[in-house]
Amino acid sequence: MKYKRLPLLLLVMALLITLPSCGEEEPQPTPTQTPAPTAVPTQAPAPVEFVLPCDPTGSFHPITGNSRVNLLLAPLLYRGLFALDRNFQAQNDLCESYTVSEDGLTWTFVLAETTFSDGSDLTAAEVIASLNLARQSSRYQSRLRDVTRVGIGEGGTVTVTLSRPNGALPALLDVPVVKEDRDGIAPLGTGPYVLTREEESEALCLTAREGETVPRETVSLRSVGTSDDLIYAFDAGEISLVDVDLNGSNTLGFSGRMETTDYPTTGLVYLAFNMKSGLCREEALRRAISLCLDRVSLVERYLGNHASASALTVHPRSGDYDREAAASLDQDLEAAQDLLAGLGWIPNEEGTLERRRTVLSLKLIVNQENTAKAALSEAIADSLRELGITVTVDKLPWEDFTAALNRGDFDIYLGETVLTADFDPEPLIHSKGTMNYGGCDSEELDALLDAWRAAAGEERKTAAAALWARMIQEAPITAICFKNGSLLTQWGQVSGMTPTQRDLFYGLENWRLSGT
Repeated sequence: MKYKRLPLLLLVMALLITLPSCGEEEPQPTPTQTPAPTAVPTQAPAPVEFVLPCDPTGSFHPITGNSRVNLLLAPLLYRGLFALDRNFQAQNDLCESYTVSEDGLTWTFVLAETTFSDGSDLTAAEVIASLNLARQSSRYQSRLRDVTRVGIGEGGTVTVTLSRPNGALPALLDVPVVKEDRDGIAPLGTGPYVLTREEESEALCLTAREGETVPRETVSLRSVGTSDDLIYAFDAGEISLVDVDLNGSNTLGFSGRMETTDYPTTGLVYLAFNMKSGLCREEALRRAISLCLDRVSLVERYLGNHASASALTVHPRSGDYDREAAASLDQDLEAAQDLLAGLGWIPNEEGTLERRRTVLSLKLIVNQENTAKAALSEAIADSLRELGITVTVDKLPWEDFTAALNRGDFDIYLGETVLTADFDPEPLIHSKGTMNYGGCDSEELDALLDAWRAAAGEERKTAAAALWARMIQEAPITAICFKNGSLLTQWGQVSGMTPTQRDLFYGLENWRLSGT
């Protein structure tokens, strides 16, 4: 069976901050330093061994394990019901086909015929056990919060029951499917490799399963125990690749001769407004601020082009992205001025906007631990000042930043969160959203959000258009961009890569390694 896709690849140990236990949508502090560019060698590199890092002291379980360096290996060992491509579309993997009940609450999945690494057949029992385990895990609990039951259906199918419809459920089901093995190093999987030990040295390695199309039959693993070990091993050429966020708060200082391959993610950077108190309660003011942003320029100058500008809370690669709606939020300072004038904000002799002798003054808060976002906040403030808005930027330590969010001590905040793969903005804008710090409370917006989530196919595009139109009108938040992840590889050693957020090894059969 030719290998096609692999499940979720998590980030390398300590490259990003640890995600909060309540799930993928929690806000995170973010900016950083981008590694300095290195000179490109004039001669082709000599073939070297392809080596990946591992932590022999940590767990290799892809669902319950918390060793980030070991989770790097998960896509090579395990597969899920679905795999996400570079457009965030779910492609069948261990699922052969599926049906959905008329009310959208019950999904039935027919499993593909395949085997685990011990030769045993994949059955519904392993899929059910894996999904139920994921429902209890910190890594997958948030995305599966609407799943009320996972059970066996007729003919060995798997049924998933939801508390409310979600037409994009397959995008959330790239959870690794495992078969527990008490005697093994790790659970059994259906991926192209098996975790084994070399006969003489007893060192851990990956061994290709028979019939798989892979670039190396055996992949050596290099032990790393700390972040410093990881940096040293990569800089010394002892490991072949690492996964980083080049605009993350904890990006490590890699150097040497390396190549960078970016991939799109669901990591949203956005502005959110205080709709409970202060001047940003006015809808037209929020819309005016949205029209001040030159998103493309902000991404180029402050995120090193390691992001995709987006005016909507959905990635431009997604089928739900509405380019016409997004274009309506392109920078338009004249339209912004008209909106402000309509509210009674008139420039005084110094060019500062006033209304009834009150200056239009706003406080923008940001987490100071992320240097890229701190610089981005200053650039946004400068854009607002061009219109005569007085802006104070407060750069706060993470604990102070989150405390300010919780007590509503801001007019605007610059935030970042990792959305689920269905791009559900509910945590940010729903009246009961867990990250709705601005106090958005709109019955119409809630209803449109529910309708979009439940829709599928062409109906989903129609529902999305209605949702984006209302979000643009009410402007509880305004999107800036979606960040990229970056795969660093030794110069000239790997080609043909098409990484995705969930799987750096997506399309592994097309990889070409030095010397092959």
